[in-house]
Amino acid sequence: MTANEPRGASSTGESESLTRTKPIETVLRQNDDTAEGGGGGGLARNLTAKDLMGFGIGIVIGTGIFTLTGTSAKNFAGPGVVLSFLIAGAVSLLAALCYAELAAAVPTAGSSYTYAYTTIGEIFAWIIAWDLILEFALGAAVVARGWSGYLQEAFGLPQAWFGEENSVVNLGAVAITLVLGLVAAVGIRESKWVTNLLVLIKVSVCLFVIAVGAFFVKAANLSPFIPESRPMPSGTTAEGLKQPLWQWVTQATPTAFGMSGILVASAIVFFAYSGFEAVANLGEETKDPGKDMPRGLIGTLAICTVLYVGVCIVLTGMVKYTQLSEGAPISDAFDQVGLGWASVLIGIAAVAGLSSVILVDIVAMGRIGFALCRDGLLPKSIGEVSPRFHTPLRITVATTLVIALLGAFVPLTTLAEMVSIGTLFAFLVVSIAVAVLRRTKPHMHRPFHTPAVPLLPIISGLSCVALMSSLAVETWLRFVVWLVIGLGIYFFYGRKHSHLAPGNLVAGAYSHRRDEGPVDDAR
Repeated sequence: MTANEPRGASSTGESESLTRTKPIETVLRQNDDTAEGGGGGGLARNLTAKDLMGFGIGIVIGTGIFTLTGTSAKNFAGPGVVLSFLIAGAVSLLAALCYAELAAAVPTAGSSYTYAYTTIGEIFAWIIAWDLILEFALGAAVVARGWSGYLQEAFGLPQAWFGEENSVVNLGAVAITLVLGLVAAVGIRESKWVTNLLVLIKVSVCLFVIAVGAFFVKAANLSPFIPESRPMPSGTTAEGLKQPLWQWVTQATPTAFGMSGILVASAIVFFAYSGFEAVANLGEETKDPGKDMPRGLIGTLAICTVLYVGVCIVLTGMVKYTQLSEGAPISDAFDQVGLGWASVLIGIAAVAGLSSVILVDIVAMGRIGFALCRDGLLPKSIGEVSPRFHTPLRITVATTLVIALLGAFVPLTTLAEMVSIGTLFAFLVVSIAVAVLRRTKPHMHRPFHTPAVPLLPIISGLSCVALMSSLAVETWLRFVVWLVIGLGIYFFYGRKHSHLAPGNLVAGAYSHRRDEGPVDDAR
């Protein structure tokens, strides 16, 4: 290792070059430059814990609460879907506790990508970043098509241009993506204002659903709370590549309802919690990350879990689970009890909810791309900060265009599970990173400590693996193909151009140009 190479960047041995790590001191120095207002390409601190919870709730509450409640209750768990949401929420909370320690100690735009870079090596960091790109880009495209579907249903627009069935090109998905991409491009403060407004609308309507729907709850509809286990109906059992991985491995016959059905529903409704880790991508833009990041992450999950459980209890109490709609369960439940006018308010919440999810996805994608470009794994020019808008403009625009194309042409039905597997994989790596850093950096300043290390990270990691095993075999195959493509990009470009590559790094390579100014500073 030469004098010009940082710790972890060894030129001896291929395996060492793949597992070279980025010094935590470098990450913290980048953030210190930002705080001083002189970090070239740095992200300025404009966000509080309240703003972080706004972004978190904005991305979490969306498709899950408006659709998955009906599907999971009717087909797998009955009223016990409440337990399914609690189980999925508990797994997410375990991951959030791990995220909170790293996000507070190493606040950075790269989230789990940077956590992996500082602990288990560059190749794993790239895999995580590529995985996060999949999660946020595909998640935004799926939600954009869902948004377009609500718009089509509300105004009777042509199915070919706004619906999911027989769609030629989904213009609604393209339009909402471009509009929200523009908001994300002009600044984090503008994005937080829009996000907080949308969050206020949809949380208010969720509380309305709980408060008004509670008057129509019948105890008979909640009994039995956990329906008796029974074999899956003929023709509904997944076979071949469509069956869950655990079923393919064990050749077991899946059942609906009972505790088995509740666990299956947990893997499905986990999608409802996906995306909260986007909050960790805003570490460099948080005023006091040591306090605000843990509050933002844990507060997001706590609020969303309470709302999910409340809505599930009211929904399955208003209407017998066997009579729930799978497409629009909440609005349909109010129709069934004679409150059709409430469907309008629920539709408003759905549009607001889905809009905020798309916006936060685009913001998170821009920050991940910014971090990759800063480290040399992608061309630096596409991650440069706009001197006018103080955002990573090019990467944000590129992200918006890709999401718009996906939303225009790719059906959401065959790809939605990819979001869950991407999220769970990121959670798994973060859980590992916490335990590794406790051992390799025992004296590192940690404003927040994950409790019961290494036990809690181990439980968190195993829980993620358990839920991943409930996803379809074909989802795993698509995930592997995506990772292979990403590894090709890394070996042909990223590994050679990385700032940690031998010969690329000179003294001060990670120091910032002082003439670029901070992102989103007060203007």
